[in-house]
Amino acid sequence: MARRDSVLGMEHYVIATVAEQSPDFRRVLWTGKHTQLVIMTVPAGGEIGEEIHHVDQILTFVSGVGKAIVGGETRTVQQGDLVVVPAGVQHNFVNDGPNPLVLHTVYGPPEHADGAVHKTKEEADSLEEAGLDNPPA
Repeated sequence: MARRDSVLGMEHYVIATVAEQSPDFRRVLWTGKHTQLVIMTVPAGGEIGEEIHHVDQILTFVSGVGKAIVGGETRTVQQGDLVVVPAGVQHNFVNDGPNPLVLHTVYGPPEHADGAVHKTKEEADSLEEAGLDNPPA
């Protein structure tokens, strides 16, 4: 992973580098009282999966090419794009390129367990279904 500095409560990430170096489907980097920072790597041909959150989500794409499907509207996403998903809106992100689709996302409030690392989508789905990926109370 890229260097992360923590000085006097400041968390500093070279976020594109940290995201690019993570092989995991989902990794929670930081959880605060009102927001959460997560990096994701969606393999070629993979997807995040159709879902609806009860929190807001902002996704920024670091590399790869894919499709954002939000509220029934589809757009191509690539490096440098940012997509906002308001709470309660059905969405999915699909990697339709030959390389991993890498992104970082901010949830407000937190959506996943603090420090969670999910190596694959299957592991993430299994932990969510078992109630083992709940955000801090």
